[in-house]
Amino acid sequence: MSVTTYLPRVPTQRPPVARQPIWTTAGVLLGHEYLYRSRVGRPAGVDLWRAERQDIASASVLRSVFEETGRAANSDTLVFVNVTRSFLVRDRPLPEHLGRLVLEIVESVPGDEGVVLGLRRLRARGYRIAIDDFSATDDQIAMLPHADFVKIDCRDLLVQGERLLEIGGRYGARLIAERVETPELVSYCAKLGFGLLQGDALGPAVTMPLL
Repeated sequence: MSVTTYLPRVPTQRPPVARQPIWTTAGVLLGHEYLYRSRVGRPAGVDLWRAERQDIASASVLRSVFEETGRAANSDTLVFVNVTRSFLVRDRPLPEHLGRLVLEIVESVPGDEGVVLGLRRLRARGYRIAIDDFSATDDQIAMLPHADFVKIDCRDLLVQGERLLEIGGRYGARLIAERVETPELVSYCAKLGFGLLQGDALGPAVTMPLL
């Protein structure tokens, strides 16, 4: 069955997608986060949109990356894409993932029973789970047993301290420091024990041409 069966149709002239690398502290490329961009290639502030519009943005990114001639077919690294609750509880379909799709759960998703059941089901199907912008909210903690990755924003890290690493790694998830903007933050996060880093100091998000 083709990928187009799984994903809703979006306009032919869909917005472009940006991607930002995620590196190990040893300098090995783990994968990229793929990000929605406006039609002029700029950040669109998707995290401020209502849930229904965020759903459409996520579907657009997934289709761009996983279509038959898309970028995922030409890579063997992981693909991180932001998703909302709808993708976790079967309201929105997901693509055939080639074993490399990491569903990055945005911070507005509640850790309710439907979501937790969805995470368990999706992991059993081979999808990987990342909790984005982890700040140890009750909802995020409820999802932790089902997370493969936990992403911690350096801005939250500087406010809340190392407790975020302790809580985020409680069930064995791999910790990713994000918004690592300076060489000093690279060194700081490595000393704290982060194994994975993402941010402009490692490589900015680059808008990619449409295929």
